[in-house]
Amino acid sequence: MYCTKALTNDLIWVGGNDRRLSLFEGVYTVPYGVSYNSYLLLDDKNVLFDTADKAVSKVFFENIAHTLNGKTLDYVVIQHMEPDHSATLCDLLKIYPNVVVVCNAKTRTMIDQFFDMKFEALIVDEKTVLETGHHKLSFIMAPMVHWPEVMVTYDSEAQILFSADAFGHFGALNGAVFADEIDFEHDYMDEARRYYCNIVGKYGIQVQALIKKLGTRPISMICPLHGFAWRKNIDLILNKYIAWSSYTPEEPGVVIAYASVYGNTANAAEIIAGKLFDKGIKAVMYDVSVTPAAEIVAAIFRYSHIVFASTTYNNGIFVRMEELLHDLVAHNIQNRTVGLVQNGSWAPASGKLMRELLASCKNMTILDETVTLKSSLKESQQEEIDNFVSALAVSVKAE
Repeated sequence: MYCTKALTNDLIWVGGNDRRLSLFEGVYTVPYGVSYNSYLLLDDKNVLFDTADKAVSKVFFENIAHTLNGKTLDYVVIQHMEPDHSATLCDLLKIYPNVVVVCNAKTRTMIDQFFDMKFEALIVDEKTVLETGHHKLSFIMAPMVHWPEVMVTYDSEAQILFSADAFGHFGALNGAVFADEIDFEHDYMDEARRYYCNIVGKYGIQVQALIKKLGTRPISMICPLHGFAWRKNIDLILNKYIAWSSYTPEEPGVVIAYASVYGNTANAAEIIAGKLFDKGIKAVMYDVSVTPAAEIVAAIFRYSHIVFASTTYNNGIFVRMEELLHDLVAHNIQNRTVGLVQNGSWAPASGKLMRELLASCKNMTILDETVTLKSSLKESQQEEIDNFVSALAVSVKAE
């Protein structure tokens, strides 16, 4: 049974939702599932924008067949070759053998890497305009947003941007297809941020380049490959991408990420958080042994300041904290102010090692004020804690 949604009188969502997936890309938890979006444009020439993941193949092909209602499928535009969007391409070409695959040269090479099949291809670049009857499609290359072959498609007649993985989010579509049909900021913004930071976050420069290429093109709708389409308040998601891709904090506040074996480092983190709130500074706390790194990375993209509090473990940084720091470095985090708390029963070393790891990040300010615990925090360290919190508070208020 089909499950389609009309975005306009001639553009139909024909994708699928997977609410049983536990880990996206085998890494990121998706407690609210994920959508695999595909769009079918009905015109003199009918055009499918991307295929879908194998997990939703049954409903995907039912949706296409119902929407075409016996008509010919003329083109399939492949904007991104990651298998959650291209895995059903081979099956599509078996069902519709005369369809022309619209792709760029890098995508053409990747298709041959993933599949062993013959097909007709239309190789496009940024000068190509594909006229389908009432619509004119142009193509904008978006390398490393977030694979090297990625492109987006712009329909100049309808002013619709088919944005590949850009402007998407984790979370299945629960009946609605547009972001304005639900409370996006309350219910989905965290998933949009977590998606961007962890999937695309490393490639801020490339995202900025794509936004610059879009330039002054009027956009009345954005159709991403994951999540809701945008037809109202489009500036909301655009401005978020501008902030995230430039590593600009969304709001002042302190993320406290702590690694504690027996609770003493956690106690110090609790005290610091309480004192920050006493000064009117918002703080959020994460135990790195419990909270997935992806959630902490997203919070760090959101807030202006970070405290890393870690016990020393085997003369190094506690394992989970070290993993988090390497993850942040890999995601190119920058433009943040950091405070360091270290613990060690006989040789506290985690603070120095954390500082060295963060040295490779751009525009990171590490406060001179630090806190060192030897096994546990003592009453005599009240001034040390207060100076640390005061330095953080002054820096946050200066944002």
